[in-house]
Amino acid sequence: MSTPSLPTPESSARLREALIAASFTADGLLDLLGAPAYAALARSETVPALRATRGDTPLETLVRLFLLQQPVPAALAGVALPLEQCLADGWLVREAGGAQDCVQDGVQATVDVRPYGGDEGQDWFIVSDLGRAVGGAGGAGTRDEAVVLGVGGASTTLAGITVRTPVSSALDLGTGSGIQALHAAQHATRVTATDLNPRALHFTRLTLALSGAPGADLREGSLYDPVGDDTYDLIVSNPPFVISPGARLTYRDGGMGGDDLCRTLVSQAGERLNEGGYAQFLANWQHVEGEDWQERLRSWVPRGCDAWIVQRDVQDITQYAELWLRDGGDHRTDPAQYAARYEAWLDEFEARKTKSVGFGWIALRKSGAEFPSVTIEEWPHPVEQPLGPVVRAHFERQDYLRTHDDAALLADHFKLADEVVQEQIGLPGAEDPEYVVLRQNRGMRRATKVDTVGAGFAGVSDGSLSAGRILDAIGQLLGEDPVLLRDRTPDAIRLLVEQGFLEPLGSTLGPLGQVGHRR
Repeated sequence: MSTPSLPTPESSARLREALIAASFTADGLLDLLGAPAYAALARSETVPALRATRGDTPLETLVRLFLLQQPVPAALAGVALPLEQCLADGWLVREAGGAQDCVQDGVQATVDVRPYGGDEGQDWFIVSDLGRAVGGAGGAGTRDEAVVLGVGGASTTLAGITVRTPVSSALDLGTGSGIQALHAAQHATRVTATDLNPRALHFTRLTLALSGAPGADLREGSLYDPVGDDTYDLIVSNPPFVISPGARLTYRDGGMGGDDLCRTLVSQAGERLNEGGYAQFLANWQHVEGEDWQERLRSWVPRGCDAWIVQRDVQDITQYAELWLRDGGDHRTDPAQYAARYEAWLDEFEARKTKSVGFGWIALRKSGAEFPSVTIEEWPHPVEQPLGPVVRAHFERQDYLRTHDDAALLADHFKLADEVVQEQIGLPGAEDPEYVVLRQNRGMRRATKVDTVGAGFAGVSDGSLSAGRILDAIGQLLGEDPVLLRDRTPDAIRLLVEQGFLEPLGSTLGPLGQVGHRR
């Protein structure tokens, strides 16, 4: 595979200007293709986009060139781009057999350049290998060991859950095409990006340069080896987490047995984090016979770190093997070879007593607490991205709960978080509901059942009265002993605070991570 020469900053700026001038942006693509074709392109289905780009406008030319990997006449490319510069820098090559000076000859892209919208509407461009921007229904479909993928669902998931606060230093471990480093460059003074694959570091340079972002400190190597004893305020990684028999594909296979790569990545993060720093990962983990999967993950959490681990999906071993066999294009090989590879996956799982594989997010925050908070849960339900503010608020709530005993809790004031609604569930015409549900319409979109006291407490929590005074009023209304009510209710209040239904106004917390103030 050939890669383009690294453009100079001046030439990258000129190419970027040409792409934006032609509306080769995320918004421009949506306007040109329409929502169905745009969504199909994200699934690596190109036919709708080909039908929508039959004209000769600069935008249609760029879509065919960089996204659909179609040759275009040099004359059309010259209208859309600084042609000679793109040829000299290696972004484009002339079709084989074409005369060097004939403007009617075709040119082709050497890389995939994909428009990508930044957190604040910036026009960014992710550079990756041809045809590898997303896996789509058929997977990446490659057996090229050093291939560099572009934007996919995992990339955008990690970008969305990452805490975005100004920091001095950030580490993107296993940078790939550089999307996480690009995000980090917007709020970190210094960004370090590492990868075992030197091609990935080259693509990260291209992504940052073409997106107009500051450069990063790029280092080659595995796991934390390239950074030595350096520490960071933020660590992010979408690692090669696939649990596979061997390390055939650098971009996905970790090369360690079972889920050891993810375990190592997480367990060694604590010593690389500054106090108060965050580490956020995507990971796979084994569900092993006779072992509780939550306890397995609890053992990964480094000393002195709070953790929030969310399992988003679980696949049995046959589903898992089939998914990644398709991803590598093995389903298009000789049936006997496919069967042999399938057998190898099942042999690996059988040897490790693995019955299924979980996928999800792991977020750490170095709190230095004597008794760290470790929350491990299964949440396969839809969520609303970005979740970075929700992750930050989760850990801030742990600080609050850790420093407030029951007496302090009852003395504090609370407010029902924004976007929380109360639903009464019961038979039609019944005088009283069977139960009451509090439901979040934002963030994690949690729902929780509450009893009469909990529903009453949440309903009147507007910050004007302390928790204790509210319970006294509820006790009087229900004819319950207020002392007993004060004794048994704090645990329920803690749960509602922990899950983000109630905002403690005595802290800096606001609804779902926004700033709140005591009234």
